[in-house]
Amino acid sequence: MSNPSIPKPQISSESGNEPDESFCDMLSQYEKSHSRKTEDGSKQLIGTVIAVSGESIFLDIGFKSEGILQLAALQGAGETVKPGDKMPVSVTGRDSEGYYQLTRAKVSRPKDWSALEKAFADKATIVGTVTGVIKGGLSVDVGVRAFMPASRSGAHDAAEMEKLVEQEILCRIIKLDVTGEDVVVDRRAVSEEEERSVKERRYAEMKEGDTVSGTVRSLTDYGAFVDLGGVDALLHVSDMAWSRVSKPADVLAVGQQIEARVLKISTDFDKRRISVGMKQLQPHPWAAVAGKYTVGERVRGTVTRVAEFGAFVELEPGIEGLIHVSEMSWGKKMRSASTLVKPGEIVDAVILGVNAAERRMSLGLKQALGDPWAEVAQRFAVGTAIEGPVISITKFGAFVQLAEGVEGMIHISEMSADKRINHPQEVVKLGQLVKAQVLAVDIEKRQVRLSMKQLVPSGMDEYIAEHKEGDVVSGHIVEVSGEHARVELGDGIQGSCDMKAANSSSAKNTQAAAESSSAVGSAKLDLSSLGSMLQARWKGATPARGAEPDPVRSGQIRKFRIAKLDPAAKKIELELA
Repeated sequence: MSNPSIPKPQISSESGNEPDESFCDMLSQYEKSHSRKTEDGSKQLIGTVIAVSGESIFLDIGFKSEGILQLAALQGAGETVKPGDKMPVSVTGRDSEGYYQLTRAKVSRPKDWSALEKAFADKATIVGTVTGVIKGGLSVDVGVRAFMPASRSGAHDAAEMEKLVEQEILCRIIKLDVTGEDVVVDRRAVSEEEERSVKERRYAEMKEGDTVSGTVRSLTDYGAFVDLGGVDALLHVSDMAWSRVSKPADVLAVGQQIEARVLKISTDFDKRRISVGMKQLQPHPWAAVAGKYTVGERVRGTVTRVAEFGAFVELEPGIEGLIHVSEMSWGKKMRSASTLVKPGEIVDAVILGVNAAERRMSLGLKQALGDPWAEVAQRFAVGTAIEGPVISITKFGAFVQLAEGVEGMIHISEMSADKRINHPQEVVKLGQLVKAQVLAVDIEKRQVRLSMKQLVPSGMDEYIAEHKEGDVVSGHIVEVSGEHARVELGDGIQGSCDMKAANSSSAKNTQAAAESSSAVGSAKLDLSSLGSMLQARWKGATPARGAEPDPVRSGQIRKFRIAKLDPAAKKIELELA
């Protein structure tokens, strides 16, 4: 009850003719006036940003209370605001705390059937309040009771539909029957249009090379989809980091905030696509390679991937080198690099070449192990006996492995000393362990010549061991060629006779015989002595003094004197006896 002693405050108009009103009456009139403004949501207002909180933006719209706009409405459009900024808004209602609920869209709130008919004809966006979930959809108050099918609600399931109850929504009338008072509204169409509008605005605002912020929406095997504020962009796995990324989940997580650079925007209007990259915001690692890595330097890295032709090794994030399959082993050539290295292995290598302009680096794995030929001359000196497996066979010989990366060749002529070999496979087989002797080493050509027959005792070895120089032996002349004759001394044993020395000896004997005959002619002839001498020579079949010996020819069996024996070279030099 009011105190009668306290008079009511009086307010008069400027003319002084209006009745006095209480403060309560004035407030009531203000609220009614304000309520009319609120209902007229079709009129857009210019609001001034007062403050920005975690989820909301507070704006001064000229009313008694401030308006509130969800921050997500601007983030979805990729916009940012700060106190003092102005923007057009429409009032959709009032929340429980007294703040006016705002929207960026220009909307209307129908008051009667004529307003509904006009909104339907204009396909205008209107404000409605979801009153409940009913069979097949939702009940919505748009001034009259309207029905919204579940498929047009924009909700994905029943739980999302329940959340819309008692919420103000923006929708569009898609069916209107005034007579039957049947109204059907669509919220999804408005949302899709707003989404398209946001996308178009974002596409128009962005250009290639821009740095943008976004939220990781989903991950795939090949990359991530990033929400850039209403539009999605693809962040390919190859553009996440300069280092090789196996799985996007190793670098990113759903919901993570990232910064990226716009790499490409599709010009196809119907298939707008945006590609972004994170690594492009960081300096390229190859920019410092020229002064950091030098040819011949020993490095260590991780095998990232293996191909048939070689393996890629990461020395540091973004810096990879290729080890070609030919640079992996000093030994046998490999068909595929996977036979020696696997992804994830840590290997040592030597830099063989650097091309910073083309961002290429060639590495050698075998060079890091050391050149096995560096000590070949000492390990396999001429005359050394070796043993090793036959690793390949050709028609002219066989290759034997002496050490890792070192091979020796046994020519077919060095496989047997006793018989003629038509093909190496008559003597050796692939993988067979053989013994041989080193005949020669050529470091520059990386060749080692071997011989099997040098280690196998032969008839020649035995013959040389059983004779000495000066011995007189019999032999069969096989061939006479110029000043030399080839003489067979036994089975598979041959010697060489110098015919020039033999001819010289024959000439001396002829001259001596002639001189002896001349001396006899000048002396007194002793007939009895001459007869006895002739008879003795006839019986002994010895040639008469002064007679010439038979000429040397093929097929003869003659006596020879051993002039020289060479066990190392397995040679015998002869002269006629």
